[in-house]
Amino acid sequence: MKWTVIGYWGAYPEKGEATSAYLLEQDGFRCLIDCGSGALSRLQRFVDVKGLDAVVLSHYHQDHIADIGVLQYSWLVQNSLHRTNDKLTIYGHGEDETGFSALTHQFTEGIAYQYDDTLEIGPFQFTFQRTTHPVPCFAIRISNGKQEIVYTADSSFDQKLVRFSSDADLLISECSFYHGQDAAKAGHMTSAQCGRLAASANVKQLLLTHLPHFGDRQDLVTEARQQFEGSIQLAYEGWTWQG
Repeated sequence: MKWTVIGYWGAYPEKGEATSAYLLEQDGFRCLIDCGSGALSRLQRFVDVKGLDAVVLSHYHQDHIADIGVLQYSWLVQNSLHRTNDKLTIYGHGEDETGFSALTHQFTEGIAYQYDDTLEIGPFQFTFQRTTHPVPCFAIRISNGKQEIVYTADSSFDQKLVRFSSDADLLISECSFYHGQDAAKAGHMTSAQCGRLAASANVKQLLLTHLPHFGDRQDLVTEARQQFEGSIQLAYEGWTWQG
């Protein structure tokens, strides 16, 4: 199982980069987790747009789904050029009818998941946990039978996330604010809360993502380390974990 960071900024992308987007791979199967602003451009450094087998979305805020439309157009153009009729499956929750309905296009098909679903997607098993965020949003736990990855998506700190993340090999945690700031008001976490989550859940490794556009981001690692003694890293484009 291989996880590659495509985009990692919160809210909007820095110049030449992308917001939330991650590539999950195993045995030739490629799944994109979230598809934020700039994701399609950056994704092509790693895989062709028609190389995707599935997409899974955590929620419908624009920094997580802004490039779904251009991804759909890319499949339309590529199918037209090569005279194929390939379809891409896009999984998203069904609690926002407008957001979910936009997932289906000429060559993409939206499939709804619920918070208590277990989905078999390629070689992976996906489970979901509702997070504490202003709109319906779901953390995602991914297993290949040997390794476990948890992606918090967007959330303020919640004990349910501790249970959901328990003993994960890799925790990818949103980290939108520095210690001492009021992250919960916006439905996000601070660096220290990310560290607390990792420690309480007994995970092996912590990756901080959905990063803020202000401050010295190395301080996020320092502050998280006050709570968690394991490996902590900041996300960047191309960062890779392989289990």
